[in-house]
Amino acid sequence: MVPLLDVNAQNHPLESELQAAFTQVLKHGRFIMGPELETFEAEIAAMVGVKHALSVSSGTDALLLALMALDIKPGDEVLCPAFTFFATAGAVSRLGAVPVFTDICPICFNLDVNDARKKITAKTKAIIPVHLFGQCADMDPILALAKEHGLKVVEDAAQSIGAKYKGRDSGTMGDFGTYSFFPSKNLGGFGDGGMLVTNDDALAEYARVLRVHGGKPKYYHHYVGANFRMDTLQCALLSVKVKRYAQYTADRQRNAAHYITELSKLPGVVQADPAHCKCVSTQETWLAAQNAKIVLPVAYAHNSHIWNQFTLRVLDGKRDSLRDHLVTKKIGCDIYYPVTLDQQKCFANLPASSLSGCEVSHRVAGEVLSIPIYGELNEAQRQEVIAAIAEWLA
Repeated sequence: MVPLLDVNAQNHPLESELQAAFTQVLKHGRFIMGPELETFEAEIAAMVGVKHALSVSSGTDALLLALMALDIKPGDEVLCPAFTFFATAGAVSRLGAVPVFTDICPICFNLDVNDARKKITAKTKAIIPVHLFGQCADMDPILALAKEHGLKVVEDAAQSIGAKYKGRDSGTMGDFGTYSFFPSKNLGGFGDGGMLVTNDDALAEYARVLRVHGGKPKYYHHYVGANFRMDTLQCALLSVKVKRYAQYTADRQRNAAHYITELSKLPGVVQADPAHCKCVSTQETWLAAQNAKIVLPVAYAHNSHIWNQFTLRVLDGKRDSLRDHLVTKKIGCDIYYPVTLDQQKCFANLPASSLSGCEVSHRVAGEVLSIPIYGELNEAQRQEVIAAIAEWLA
């Protein structure tokens, strides 16, 4: 049996340190905005190389706070990929703004800037690239596009804290970056939690005020904000883990490298080629020539991938067959994500222009399957996963 994720394998060895952190907070009693909050913010700011880090209640609220601080209003259009977790578009919609869904690159699973360019209108105010599965989107052309059209950039880095793009940290390249500390993330907490980061002094100050109902000083409200605070206890517990984060990342990278080496030996298994980035037709021709059945993910040479997920593409409509086989073998796996955002019922009434041209996203949603990649996965477990896939291919 190999679970998709085993949070206890990471957390239980830290039990004494976690209990000490809990006791410290229990004794001083500052459960909201306590000293551990500032400590944790400073640790994250130093780790990713950014001037300002604000602990918030969740990764979703980090997105919402970023959009509020950038003054996104009802009727504004915000570009975001169709293939990602719901929170990206949900935060846009909650402000009365209109999510406009862009297609993705089938190699890195991230926003296709060429499609985004086609969907810019006079109402477009911002773009949210998502660094999906732990690998950064192609930020240079995205930032250039934003600059050309005067768009704000919010990096949804919920799955990619510590990933790098050409030496720059995920979340630090746009106006704002947002992280999540949901328990399944690489830096997983013990409940909900998130972080908003920026290098802009004025935006950071505005977001800090909005984080506490728009009040500064207390009870004097200049703006309508919300309660976006992160509990002191979550900050204290995460501080225990952040000191080990480099090792967590190295362990996931080791596991990914092992999968790629061993799975590539199996007939019908190929690794995606970065040369096909944003070029679906070229990739399809190549896959057919390779008689490919499974496509492995790839880390681009200019990126440092942190592998929040190790996501296969299973071709020819056979994804569910492999999933069912792995479940029978008690191998954890899951589909991230089976339904694209433009196909969600709650967005059915959006303008047609928001929902068109996401064919690659639709195809990928029918092919993807993620297998165990967490850092504590040992070699025997990895071999069990590989053997199960080999058996299905035979």
